[in-house]
Order: sequence, then C-alpha cells, then structure tokens
Amino acid sequence: MHCDTLMVSYQQNRQDLYEMPNAMVDIKRMREAGALAQFFAIFMPSPEAENPLDRSRPIDDDAYIAYCLGVFRNTMGRHGDCIRQALSGSAILKNGEEGTMSAFLTFEDGRPIDGKLENLEHYYHEGIRLISLTWNGENCFGFPNASDPEAMQKGLKPFGKDAVRRMNELGMVIDVSHLSDGGFRDVAAISAKPFVASHSNCRALSPHRRNLSDDMIRTLANQGGVAGLNFAPEFVNRDITSKTSTAALISAQARHMIAVGGIDCVALGSDFDGIQGDLEVSGVEKMYLLFDQFRRDGLSQGEIDKIAWKNALRVLKDIMG
Repeated sequence: MHCDTLMVSYQQNRQDLYEMPNAMVDIKRMREAGALAQFFAIFMPSPEAENPLDRSRPIDDDAYIAYCLGVFRNTMGRHGDCIRQALSGSAILKNGEEGTMSAFLTFEDGRPIDGKLENLEHYYHEGIRLISLTWNGENCFGFPNASDPEAMQKGLKPFGKDAVRRMNELGMVIDVSHLSDGGFRDVAAISAKPFVASHSNCRALSPHRRNLSDDMIRTLANQGGVAGLNFAPEFVNRDITSKTSTAALISAQARHMIAVGGIDCVALGSDFDGIQGDLEVSGVEKMYLLFDQFRRDGLSQGEIDKIAWKNALRVLKDIMG
C-alpha cells in the first residue's frame, strides 16, 4: 500500500519504472515476485528542505508532480502487457484475470490540494486514489504526528474535515499514516467509509509516534480499515534508533496487530524506497522471506493471504467499488 519509487525515479532521472536496479521496487521484479498490485506514492518533499530530492536544479511542486505523473504514465503505456493503472478495487481482480498487475497513484502529503476542493477533484480525475493527509508538516488538511504531546492532539482543520467528506463521496482512500493522534480521531469520527494507515505499525511494540496505539488499531479495525505493515527499522524495533529490520520483527508487528484488531485489519505497506538501514526484506524480490516467517510463526495460509492482498482488496472495494 505504499512505496516511494516515483521519488527515486526523479532522483535517478528515470523515464519509467520497469527496470530500476538501484531501487527497491520495479515492474520487472514485481512481476517475477508474483505481485498483484502496488501503490505508487507521489511523495511531496518538505519545502523547507535543502535540495530534498538530490537533483542539481530546484523544482516546484507542480513541475515535480508532472514529472512523477509522466513517469507513471510512461510505465503504464510502455508495459501494459504486465501492469495497468487501477482506478477501483474491482480493477485489481479484472487486471489479474487478464494476466496483469495493478498500479495505484497516491499522494504522500495532501499539500498540493492547497485548501481547495476543486483541486481534490482535479487530482482525482488525474488518477490519484489515495491521499496521506499530511506528511510531517502542517498543511491545509491539519496537523502531523509530533513529539510534543500537546501538538499531537491537534486535529483536522475545517478544510480537512470538508475534504474527508468529499473524499468519501469521490471514492478516494483516506490515509492517516503521518497524521497526528487528534487528526486520526477526527477522521474516525467523520469518515463514513473505512480508512487506512498505509504504512504504520504498532506503538505498543515500537514507540515511534508514527505508529498506532492499540486504541487506534481497534478503531481502525472496527471501521473496516487496514494498516499496512511498515518495514522501516525505526517502526519495528522497541529501540527506535535501531538500524536493523528483520522479517521476524515485521511478523511480530503483524501478530500484535492481529491480537488487538483481528486478522482483517492487517495489510502490507512496506515503504520501499522510502526507508534505509540493514533490511532483511530489502526489496520486492525478498517478500517471500516475510511470508516464510509468517508460516514459521504459525499463521495459516488463509491468514497470510488476507495480509498479502485480501484485506487491502476488501477495503479498496468498500471505498472505491
């Protein structure tokens, strides 16, 4: 449910995503690994960061978004025999029946919406089907996760609340990864459809503020949503300064999430190409290591299938059809 490979395509000046040996995800390896679908995020780097995308020339938001859209569309156009853009949950099954994988477009940070519902509708028509409402900075939707407990309670702004309702109407997935705890509660109170945490883990096992508390996991599950397991070291370890991520640590996160919210609330949200460290599951071609670990930890094949694709597909169909 989340990767930052479009950002890497910009950094590497790539024109499509088919073969990227210096990335964690590409279309060729997805096909070889037996992938069904992938969410490709247009990650919006912080405007305060100096040269955040490691390219020599500065680029504004509109030009950067256009570049990422161009790479995505080039990929779909050139490699339609193995991957197609999906605009609904049911499209995943249709594409699979026709022998192709599916690709979804997302925003990580709703900053480009700029407080205007017409922009939300514009990007819906451009093919965006999920928005992580915030990244790590305040924007038109509301407030992000924060180390200050008081700031963590700040929620959605009035526009953010209107936007959540409009996203429900449009059939866009509301993603609370990176959002403040107050924002999470506001989404839960307002959204008439399930919502997701596309790449977040369990705060009880790894006390990073980006992870979900047990109460949040229960709320997400009760409203029919899912959380995508994040493979980053700081989100799987009790010591959030650790640089190591293993299949066993990711599996422990999954099993805690199951114990708290039930098997139906767990999905995959690797954060490939947005994470660093000593990673055992270091790319799409290594996903089998996680499924092997799930089996060693006692999960049935039916439970693994739910985590691998069935839970996410159910939520997408509930939201988009």
